Formats: sequence, C-alpha cells, structure tokens
Amino acid sequence: MDFTPNEAQRVIVETTRRFVADRVAPVAAQSERDERLDASVLQGLADLGLVGVNVTSVLGGAEAGVVAYALSIAEVARGCASTAVTLAVSNMVAEVIAAFGNDEQRSHYVPRLCSGALVAGAFGLSEPDAGSDPGAMRTTATRDGDHYVIDGEKQWISSGDIAGVFVVWARTGGEGTRGISAFLVDAGTPGFSIGRREDKHGLRASSTVGLRFEACRVPASALLGELGGGFRIAMTALDGGRIGIAAQALGIAEAAFAAGRQYAKQRQAFGHPIADFQAIQWMLADSRTELDAAWLLLFRAASRKEAHVSFSREAAMAKLFATEAAGRVCDRALQIHGGFGYTREYPVERYCRDVRATRIYEGTSEIQRIVIARSELSGR
Repeated sequence: MDFTPNEAQRVIVETTRRFVADRVAPVAAQSERDERLDASVLQGLADLGLVGVNVTSVLGGAEAGVVAYALSIAEVARGCASTAVTLAVSNMVAEVIAAFGNDEQRSHYVPRLCSGALVAGAFGLSEPDAGSDPGAMRTTATRDGDHYVIDGEKQWISSGDIAGVFVVWARTGGEGTRGISAFLVDAGTPGFSIGRREDKHGLRASSTVGLRFEACRVPASALLGELGGGFRIAMTALDGGRIGIAAQALGIAEAAFAAGRQYAKQRQAFGHPIADFQAIQWMLADSRTELDAAWLLLFRAASRKEAHVSFSREAAMAKLFATEAAGRVCDRALQIHGGFGYTREYPVERYCRDVRATRIYEGTSEIQRIVIARSELSGR
C-alpha cells in the first residue's frame, strides 16, 4: 500500500498549511476570546477551494477527493479547531446536497457554499431529546398544498448563527426512523429562528446554537431526496462526517504533540532538558505511536470512501481510536508542560479543551462501538 500523497493531495496540504500559518493560527487565541471566527478567514478558505474539497468541479468544488479533504481538515485544526469545525460542516452540507439534491438544488446551493457566498452550512438533526437516537425526533413537517410546515426544535447546531443554508430533518409520517425526511431551509425563512449560543468548555470560537421552527413554511421543492428517506441521508452524512472528526482530532493532537516536544527540549530541570528523562521520552513515544496508528485508520476509511466502497465500520473505527488517542496525546502534552500547561499562556491548554468534543459529536465513542460491534456480529 502506497502512503505517498498524490499531486492533488500534496498541493492541498501545502497550500492549506501556508494559509493556516499566515492567517488562522495567529488569530486562534483571539478568536476564542472574541467567541467568533473572522469572516475573512472563512472566505480565504473558500477561495483556496477548501469548501467542497470532495465536490465535483462542475459545482465549484475542488474535486480533490476524501483523503485530501481529511488532510486539509487536519491542517486547519492544527491552527484552530473552531475554524476546522465550521469548515468541516460546510463541506458535509455541500457533499450531502451534491449527493442527494436534484439538479436545481445542487446548482443553487453547492456553488454558493464552495465560493463562500454562503458563509457556512449547517445540519439540523439533533434535538433536545433526540441526539444519538434520531428515531425519537419530534420536529414535524406537515404537507400543506405546495408547502411543508415545519414545527419543532433542534439543538447543538454548529455554525447555526452564521449559516446560510440548513439541512433540517423532520418527521413527515410514521414512527421511528422510517418517517423522517430532510429539507433544505434558508436562513431568514419566516418561522425559523436561532436560539442562544451555548457557553461551551472548548471550541469557543465555533458557535453552537439551538434552532426553533414555528409554522415555518418551506416550498415542497425544499424536500431533499425522497420523502421518508431522511434517515439514510443522515447516516450517510454521519459516516463521512466521522472521517472529518477523526481528522480534526488528529490535527489538534499533532499541534499538542509538537508543543509538548518543543517544551521538553527547552525546559530545564535538575540541570538537564526534561527531554533527557525517560518519563518524558516515554510520553512522547506513546503519543507518536498512537498518532501514527490513528492516521493509518483514518487513511483507510478515507480511501474506502474515495473508492466508493463500504466505509461505515472503518469510519467508526477511525473516529473512535483517533479521538480517544488524541485526548491522551493532548493530556500528555499538558503534563509535559507542568503547571504552565494549565494556564492560558500556552496553547496546549486550549488543545485539551478543544479535543474533548471530538468524542461526542458526529456520534459519541459509545455509538462508534455499537456501529463496529454490529458490523462484526453481522459478519460484515
């Protein structure tokens, strides 16, 4: 198996790395303090083709593939995890519309997402009482002539206050997951309002809000895919999204590892750099080994998706291992920093807070284990 990046992947990584070093990383700490992202940075990412990395060029995407997408998300996450979250969700929205939308929906929304004309996209799947169990969804969409009327609430919606288009899931009939459909809803649609921003532990520059739909009328043409086919769309999106979350986690962890390694070389104790001590060396060795193992799982999942073969189990394994390993790597990096690591003087403190969410969104670690176990028990 050849792990050498191809030309498109190499260009994506190098271009992203330069942009992150110049524009993203220098403002990451300030963005967290301000609790908002710089709109010009998001536009710059779009200008580089990083929204729609795996979208056909006909629709304005870079058409560079899934592996290139994962690599680009990791590079952005090294500089600012909050920026990577916004970028990843917009990529997911563009991909979902490109895959399940009709010609009119694809041509209307996808190029505008890829170009940055729509600042971001967002997913409206989770609800206050329906996170890991979408079958418990209470939001409804009732047919009324040439429209659907949406009523309900959504929760934990990344970029919801800046997004221009939302993929919203609602119950259109039946029980469980079979009666769920997906709709494309524009920001500013009457009856659709944005709730307060959550006061989060980490990823503070990335907004997380609730959504409320009160007799929100959308045209029947807003239906994405088939009536009652929303659960399949959601699961497809989540499978791909897990590749992005694994990449985010690895980007954060790589930044933490580099910070810990550098600090270990500089910090003196007992007349030596602490990197001379075996305890520190073993922390670095364990972290590097876990990171490399996680990268291999990520590349396998991304390569399978790119080859259009089943990848659900592989994506779950990549997300599970990468996010949990990343948490350990960040924790070790903070430990290497000692007391200084617990202060905001050093970015490792932010890395530890930012990486924690990766074990929760796009399916918790527990959900990933269920996906993997079901696959094994079914003989997949």
